[in-house]
Amino acid sequence: MRGAAIAVIVALALSGGPTQAQAQPQTQAQAQPQTQVQAQPQTQVQTQAQPAADTAYTAAGLYNLANSYARAGKPGMAVLNYERAALLAPNDADIQANLNQVRASVHLPPQSSGRFGQIVRIASPDVVAWVGVLGILTIGASLGLATLSQRFRAQRFAALVLGITALAFTVGNALLQWPKLREAVVIVKETPVRVSPVPMGDPLLQLTEAETVTITAQHEDFVLVHTRTGRDGWAARADLADVVPGHSVR
Repeated sequence: MRGAAIAVIVALALSGGPTQAQAQPQTQAQAQPQTQVQAQPQTQVQTQAQPAADTAYTAAGLYNLANSYARAGKPGMAVLNYERAALLAPNDADIQANLNQVRASVHLPPQSSGRFGQIVRIASPDVVAWVGVLGILTIGASLGLATLSQRFRAQRFAALVLGITALAFTVGNALLQWPKLREAVVIVKETPVRVSPVPMGDPLLQLTEAETVTITAQHEDFVLVHTRTGRDGWAARADLADVVPGHSVR
């Protein structure tokens, strides 16, 4: 059913074949020593300055990527990837602990989903989806057997209740995760929020890096955001990154 598991699987791995340097014969590689010597330091500098983004879209891969951004002093990208990892592994204590630690380092309060959220998000999206499927099958089997025979009423009723409970668990998880589709994280040091979608005028407020907002509308290069404090305004789209890639308001 729709929305049973909100976690979206997006391939971030970069594909590539053998480089030209590997395909070239040894005589040609020796003929251009200066080009190779100049290109190697550039690659090393880029690797040190920017954490590798060619990671698998898994909870472990996103968690490691977030850790590398946190060590590199990029709290916005760190929070973004911790949030994505938490969607795939909602009951992982290490992800939540590191997420709260990075948010605290930039003076942002920790997020809490309450007791209901903790109960509903106890399982991974894959498990939640299968629970919903089994719930539907159990309900269907119970109702189907009722039309064939009037025997085993107690067992059929118990199976019906079990199926409804499983389906309700999946629906509750979907409803809880649904707002994540519109959430975005500030990935720059600071971005102004204005009353209109224009790059001029005095800002209503400033959003700081790693802050999470909800996108409610979009106009060209600007999005209407709703902050945790209840304020609304227009911010530059390029300064925000979706928690669920490609699923914010268009």
